[in-house]
Amino acid sequence: MEKTALAVALAAALAATGCTNMSSREQGTISGAAIGAAAGAGIAAISGGSGWTGAAVGGVIGGTVGNIKGKQQQEQRGY
Repeated sequence: MEKTALAVALAAALAATGCTNMSSREQGTISGAAIGAAAGAGIAAISGGSGWTGAAVGGVIGGTVGNIKGKQQQEQRGY
């Protein structure tokens, strides 16, 4: 579990530093996936499931939600 948390934290840090030239939609997708993966791994660990499976499922769901939210922000700004 600690390796999973470290990998997720590292991925989130790298994603945050690389987001300066990304669109709102791309930033939302990356951020949502990182947050979803961390949440999924944590929930899976607490419930006794596989941290890797939880991270994968959470990452997919979070990335999808982040993509939708980023698209909405782009449309509001008129991009």
